[in-house]
Amino acid sequence: MKISMIAAVAENRVIGKDNDLVWRLPDDMKFFMQKTTGHHVIMGRKNFDSLPPKFSPLPNRTNIVITRQEDLFIDGAHVVNSFDDALQIARDGREEEAFVIGGGEIYKMGLAVADIMYITEIKGSFDGDAFFPEFDRSQWIEVERINHPADEKHKYEFDFVTYKHR
Repeated sequence: MKISMIAAVAENRVIGKDNDLVWRLPDDMKFFMQKTTGHHVIMGRKNFDSLPPKFSPLPNRTNIVITRQEDLFIDGAHVVNSFDDALQIARDGREEEAFVIGGGEIYKMGLAVADIMYITEIKGSFDGDAFFPEFDRSQWIEVERINHPADEKHKYEFDFVTYKHR
């Protein structure tokens, strides 16, 4: 099984603030949906809680939520207490590509085992309280970069970047 991470990340590594995004990029949301639909998605409980009600759990995906809470039940999601347990659910489901979708602590766990990272690199720095982990770029090969200019629907320029682990 391939393990992929997908995130929108500012130049200062910010991924969110107050359990929400700090930007609105509709084409990035479409990219996220296209990549993850039909797959297992692994996220932390706070990230799950931040989903708008109409997207909770994320439709057409197997939602796996990692939490420290021992007896948490979430309708429509698998709830586990470890990253390894989350991966095992994806393996048991014969997943070909499981997606780690955040937040910051879950990305840290995923970085150690990820094969691919789909990073939307946003051209700007933002005030935030959740960050994508620093990673050794020498361990990753950039295999694709697609620029998206700022426009009437996108206040910020960004690049869709795919990295593969060496």
